[in-house]
Amino acid sequence: MAEKQKVKFEEMSKPEIEKIFEIQRAKMTKLRFDISSKQIKNHREYRNTKRDIAKSLTALKGKQE
Repeated sequence: MAEKQKVKFEEMSKPEIEKIFEIQRAKMTKLRFDISSKQIKNHREYRNTKRDIAKSLTALKGKQE
């Protein structure tokens, strides 16, 4: 199984984090439709994507201060 590469938000700039956030949002939307049409069987991926979005939002909030 391929391991997911960890992203270090502390070392990234605000625009880079925003770009990752947008990519994750698009991925979550696609996963939602794939799950509803039963094209994907790994439902855990959706949950993990939601967690990644939360992490990126937390990092953005920390960069604003």
